[in-house]
Amino acid sequence: MNRYLYILTGIIVCFLPSRMFAQEAFRVMHYNVENFFDCRHDSLKHDEEFLPASVRAWTWKKYHDKLTKIAKVILAASGEQVPDLVGLCEVENTYCLDGLTRYSPLRDAAYRYVMTDSPDERGIDVALLYQPATFRLVGTRCIHVPSSVIGRKPTRDLLHVSGRVVSGDTLDVFVCHFPSRSGGVRLSEPHRLLAANVLRQAVDSLLSVRQHPYLIIMGDFNDYPSSRSVSEVLGAKKVSDADVSFSGLYNLMAGKAGGTYRYRGEWGMLDQFIVSGTLLFPSSALCTDMDKARPLAFPFLLEEDEQYGGDMPFRTYKGLRYHGGYSDHLPICLDITVRY
Repeated sequence: MNRYLYILTGIIVCFLPSRMFAQEAFRVMHYNVENFFDCRHDSLKHDEEFLPASVRAWTWKKYHDKLTKIAKVILAASGEQVPDLVGLCEVENTYCLDGLTRYSPLRDAAYRYVMTDSPDERGIDVALLYQPATFRLVGTRCIHVPSSVIGRKPTRDLLHVSGRVVSGDTLDVFVCHFPSRSGGVRLSEPHRLLAANVLRQAVDSLLSVRQHPYLIIMGDFNDYPSSRSVSEVLGAKKVSDADVSFSGLYNLMAGKAGGTYRYRGEWGMLDQFIVSGTLLFPSSALCTDMDKARPLAFPFLLEEDEQYGGDMPFRTYKGLRYHGGYSDHLPICLDITVRY
């Protein structure tokens, strides 16, 4: 009797729908693309540096070269398919994103996008490219950082995007570009602390309504994982330093060697992935770990640092001089397993 029961059980399992046991790889990428401007003047923004007659002599030829290079980086980050989500920093407008998604080597990937329209004086914003087949857009909002309360110039808005993945679960994504270090770390830090506080409030609001919060924060923080804005105000912990809780925030780039930006010969991890603890439990429908987050140091993105030695990002500009590279930042990548 037991023998027949064993055979019957085996037959039933063989005919169960395979989707009951399926899982898919879901790839997330973030990239500060360094001044992705078109060549048209926006009278409401200070974009004069990036015009053909400007000191930078930014031309349509250089714009199209930049377009192609960004597409090349995203395609190079592909596995069996292009990344499902791509966060971008320093994009001027929708014209640039239309060019990237429709008229570059990336056009066959059929990305859609959402982006902010910030009061930043230079006119740069953050954006998220997404694959509609694997990330079904549910909602999007821009979160204003009230810089005037601390007497600072306007900065980039934070972008919050919600979507459903193939498991049916909701994934919330924040894309951010914290205020720069211009003027020195000490003088500029209050601006980043303010941005981190606004982001933390938005995260807390979200955690209060999500039973199983799957949350990714990505961006250029212009601070390091150990900086006050990230570790204290935002409360993003190093995974190995804490017991993981579902509602905690954990920095997947903390403690990693190398970095995404090089300053005076030293690498720093300015670009980071921060996730909710729910994503770190192996039993979760969406799960990942520290080993699946990394900078992408493709050889074509690097050049020799002639002053300090070693490698450095192959950037578009060195000061005001056109250099013809990709960006002054390296991209970062995160792989997530989606079970359904």
